[in-house]
Amino acid sequence: MANRTRRHGAGSGARGGSRRRRLPLRLLLPVSVLVVLVAMLMLRGYVHSEILADHRIRPPAPTGTVPQKILDGGPVIDTRAGRTETMSVPDHHLVLTFDDGPDPTWTPRVLDVLKEHDAHAVFFVTGTMASRYPDLVRRMVDEGHEVGLHTFNHPDLSYQSTSRIDRELAQNQLALTGAAGIRTSLFRPPYSSFADAMDDASWPVTRYIGSRGYLTVVNNTDSEDWKKPGVDEIIRRATPQGGKGAIVLMHDSGGDRHQTVQALDRFLPDLQKQGYEFDNLTEALDLPSAHTPVTGTDLWTGKAWTFLVQASERVTDVLVVGLAVIGFLVIGRFGLMLLLSAVHARRVRRKGFAWGPPVTEPVSVLVPAYNEAKCIENTVRSLMTSDHPIEILVIDDGSTDGTARIVEAMGLPGVRVIRQLNAGKPAALNRGLANARYDIVVMMDGDTVFEPSTVRELVQPFGDPRVGAVAGNAKVGNKDTLIGAWQHIEYVMGFNLDRRMYDVLGCMPTIPGAVGAFRRSALERVGGMSDDTLAEDTDVTMALHRDGWKVVYAENARAWTEAPESVQQLWSQRYRWSYGTMQAIWKHRRALVERGPSGRFGRVGLPFVSLFMVVAPLLAPLIDIFLLYGIVFGPAGKTITAWFGVLALQAVCAAYAFRLDREHTSHLISLPLQQILYRQLMYVVLLQSWITALTGGRLRWQKLRRHGGVSAPPGPPGPSGPSGPSARPAPALHGGPAR
Repeated sequence: MANRTRRHGAGSGARGGSRRRRLPLRLLLPVSVLVVLVAMLMLRGYVHSEILADHRIRPPAPTGTVPQKILDGGPVIDTRAGRTETMSVPDHHLVLTFDDGPDPTWTPRVLDVLKEHDAHAVFFVTGTMASRYPDLVRRMVDEGHEVGLHTFNHPDLSYQSTSRIDRELAQNQLALTGAAGIRTSLFRPPYSSFADAMDDASWPVTRYIGSRGYLTVVNNTDSEDWKKPGVDEIIRRATPQGGKGAIVLMHDSGGDRHQTVQALDRFLPDLQKQGYEFDNLTEALDLPSAHTPVTGTDLWTGKAWTFLVQASERVTDVLVVGLAVIGFLVIGRFGLMLLLSAVHARRVRRKGFAWGPPVTEPVSVLVPAYNEAKCIENTVRSLMTSDHPIEILVIDDGSTDGTARIVEAMGLPGVRVIRQLNAGKPAALNRGLANARYDIVVMMDGDTVFEPSTVRELVQPFGDPRVGAVAGNAKVGNKDTLIGAWQHIEYVMGFNLDRRMYDVLGCMPTIPGAVGAFRRSALERVGGMSDDTLAEDTDVTMALHRDGWKVVYAENARAWTEAPESVQQLWSQRYRWSYGTMQAIWKHRRALVERGPSGRFGRVGLPFVSLFMVVAPLLAPLIDIFLLYGIVFGPAGKTITAWFGVLALQAVCAAYAFRLDREHTSHLISLPLQQILYRQLMYVVLLQSWITALTGGRLRWQKLRRHGGVSAPPGPPGPSGPSGPSARPAPALHGGPAR
């Protein structure tokens, strides 16, 4: 219950008009971020030929419709303006052509060799690679080489419609324009070979390409470097016979091309000594340059395209790193939880374990309440069954529903009602602390019920004088609904298993507001409950650590709380929790550089809390984003297997947590659905909290609507162990004489 300021509804808009419904900012911002991320992933998938790519290759077809002069002609085919002509490179001229690039590793090495030997070549680039590595295309043009199109996604065009062919050409030109500011008239079909390999499937494509203004360039000397036959064999196959001219096919991408680079370094000087010249295609054929400068809107459209592709590459690279980080954090956290929870359980359950001398003196129970009329009677009656001597202080924080009158009408001994104007939960707790009679103070929420042994179990750790606060075992009382079952899993696995781990590490981040106990002197030393953050329980716990107090977890101190029963209420609660945790981390950030107990907590506790409670949940959606991407566009089988592997790991942790808490595992049936639906809501809540924190927004506390569904504390789920009810007598005191 942070500051509760009433907020009246907004006006109905213009007089006589209807109020326009707008998407709430808490939804708009996360949805916008999600849309941008998905768009970046889709763009990356497209330029990596993972989306809309067609990898079919047509087998050879008959050649009945191909003109004989094409089959017998040269490697340059001109079908522009209805022509059917071919051209060949003159003798002692070689046109080196490199397909499928640019490649960030091999293209620079090829360019270096060409530059060293003063040779030119033609690079038939794909749009996908040109979009990703525009600097290499720009270098090709700047160093005097020609660039041709090799389609955008490298499909076999004989399978494609004319509209798809047009798109492949246009997008290839767009990438070339964005990279080097030019257009080209040269084109090489994917999977092409010699002119005599033209068939009835590829010839119509060649004619159509010509009608779009392109020269089709195949080859008549194939180095077959893609087979990696060895440097000598590449040179032999690339060398024409009898001093003839040729168009030589090589590759600067598509795999390891070190043999190509080595062969090129020998091939160029050897044939130059034989009188060969290495020209661009248009130079060798004495044609106008294939390059046309692009200006105006088309140029800026191309630059915008390459910018977006580069952005998508960087964003997805960051996402991949984030995925690796979250994978490490998730697995590391699960491993730590399993290991350290087992250590904690063995320690506190071993025979003869005791925190110190039994704590039998009375304690004060503070119940801050604001509009808890539906729950407060159950809460107070559960305390009256306590087997430890207590006084009960109900601090009514300006309730408007008669909460205080209900408690007073109960007329129970040892129960006091303290009224105050609405000032928030920290103020209510401090008011109760000022009126408490005893040195140990138990704090709980007005919608929570205790078991008879809860208070006794909760205060036993104070037998150790170093203990300043104790976290109890908060459980979901209304877990019969689906959303309640999901929260039940989260409480048992995510909260209580975590608390065991943090107990062993000595950096418990939060004493739950539903069930916690404090040494009064410890609270007074840190200034009581603070209203600096929306998570006063986390704030005060961190303050106690920094003051040198131990904070521990009492597994048998069970409390049953009413969890939110609607998405809206759950959203409000978790938004406040996550934002308040961020505030507390920021408030105590100086602990990172301080000495003594504060420094120990700062260098152990704060990083753990930040990683596991803020960073990991924020990055966790990457698992689901890449899951969907992999199922739709990637290796679906491997993706699903990996996701089920993570789910299995979570199921193991959840089953172990349920076993430690002696809970029935039937609710774990909904775990897969929780991971798909409930977890997404938590992601969006945390993302919204980040946005609020980064933009400097202020979050108001919103009172959850209670239904009074937790009517009585359930009995213990199993044996309580050495510190359970059978270990100590049950006093009959409730803040006054026994009755």
